[in-house]
Amino acid sequence: MEFQIRILSTKKLTDNQKQLLLSANFSVEDADFIKVANKQFTLSTINEYLIFTSQNAVESVLENERIAEIKTRKCFCVGEKTKALLEQSGFEVIASSDYASELASIICNQYFKNSFTFFCGNLRRDILPDSLTLAQVVFEEIEVYETVLTPHKAADDLNAILFFSPSGVQSFLKTNTIRDEVCFSIGGTTAKALKDITGKVVIANMPNIESTIIKSIEFFNKI
Repeated sequence: MEFQIRILSTKKLTDNQKQLLLSANFSVEDADFIKVANKQFTLSTINEYLIFTSQNAVESVLENERIAEIKTRKCFCVGEKTKALLEQSGFEVIASSDYASELASIICNQYFKNSFTFFCGNLRRDILPDSLTLAQVVFEEIEVYETVLTPHKAADDLNAILFFSPSGVQSFLKTNTIRDEVCFSIGGTTAKALKDITGKVVIANMPNIESTIIKSIEFFNKI
């Protein structure tokens, strides 16, 4: 790269994550374009298995007064970090995948006779619950956290933007316009939120923050 790339992350990065970009001679801005707040919730019953599609849901459930009983149920989850947090917290994970569509396929094909409690947020995607409903899988959906959009005004001379959720895309567009920036997406669902906004979308090899960062570095190193 003959010039310094100006990149915005729509999520606050750790020092190590930011250093990856700085070491590649990127100029980095980062801000949290969404905020997550745990919600109190009550459980009338707990089904045979649990479903988690985010770390946020796990963190909220861990605060519930019935957590000891909840931990007696085995889990299905989306994401390596969600799986790691569950296991570190004493849960047993029997199936995990990188994407909700893959997890839905596992449940609908192999566990369709069982019942599930799905812990989710207020802006959860439709893929998983729609698939379970279509397959007539018994499940209860419980909202355990709330995602709030927290828009920020971005610089006008950005070369690239890192997006980590459809909510982050929505929040960014509240106060900004995507012009010629290259948008790097953590996964296909987030990329879909950008589909009608820009043709310059690059999806990370793996659905995590580090892979999204590395993808941006590789992209500009080829220019």
